[in-house]
Amino acid sequence: MVTEASPRTRRGGPLVVPALSVLMIVLLAAGWLLAGHLVDGAPPLLVAAGRTAASFAAITVVALLHPRLRSEARTATARGGSVALLAFLGFFAYYSGTLLGTGFIGASRVGLIVSLLPCLTFVIGAVAFREPSTRRKVLGTVLAVVAAVGYALADASAGDGGGSGTGGGALVSGGLLALGGTFTYAVYGYVYRRRMADLSPVASLPAITGAGTVMLGLAVALFVPLGGVSAADWGGIAALGVLLTAPVFLVSHELIRRKGPLFTSAVALAVPFLVRLGEWALGRETAPGPLVLLLLLLCAGGVWLTIGGAPATGRAPTGAAADEESTGETAGTRARQETS
Repeated sequence: MVTEASPRTRRGGPLVVPALSVLMIVLLAAGWLLAGHLVDGAPPLLVAAGRTAASFAAITVVALLHPRLRSEARTATARGGSVALLAFLGFFAYYSGTLLGTGFIGASRVGLIVSLLPCLTFVIGAVAFREPSTRRKVLGTVLAVVAAVGYALADASAGDGGGSGTGGGALVSGGLLALGGTFTYAVYGYVYRRRMADLSPVASLPAITGAGTVMLGLAVALFVPLGGVSAADWGGIAALGVLLTAPVFLVSHELIRRKGPLFTSAVALAVPFLVRLGEWALGRETAPGPLVLLLLLLCAGGVWLTIGGAPATGRAPTGAAADEESTGETAGTRARQETS
């Protein structure tokens, strides 16, 4: 569903969009850095479950503040099958894969893999949903994937955030986990478009994140011992969900309404650079060398080619189109990202 952007959506002065863009980049990068720190001391599945639960609480409060959103939230909750599928794809599988991957290969490498989300979405759309493709998008996808693989290999000797080099087995395992989680999040965008197109994302997210919390919570109860988790880690997990993950959803959707999906995806390309530099500044990684920086730039360029191939419509997406952007979907295209 696509509607013309209203004057109210564009209100706020010329500095609002730059301010929101900077805020989204900072939130996303800080989320990856904090997640990378947390999985050093707490089980990744626990971080995933706690993050989802905290963001569920924050987004639900926002939805409850508006009568229209409360009504739509009840409608979303009634769609049990769709909610369960979306929760599995977009929260259980995505957060499990990316956070388990972070435990193996570090936040900067996982962040780069997640930045391939628009490229994966393009491939899934072309293969499974008959979305139109262009030579530019194919070239961009190939360039981004090759550069990301090259970056992971070139930067492997920098360490995994714990001061030791990442071995080949850990590199492959962590990369596959992160890639699998990113893949499911790309599928999530298409499923959301088909199942929740008539609802505002902020109204549908409470049901979806709530179901995701239940799934992740069950996995934690079955497989994760909680005895060794410190109070500081519990506080960090809560902060990750409430202060970083939930606001990314809200800020990214506001940017989509004001500037469109392609702009928002382009802004997020700065995140892998900041995460890599942030890990260096925090002493978790060595300084990035010239080859590493070149491969980061090539990956960003490939993603830009992929997301920049669609013509601007002059319209602001709502409903599913807005959520597609938070999942990296480019055919109308989650601050979500999440992030970590």
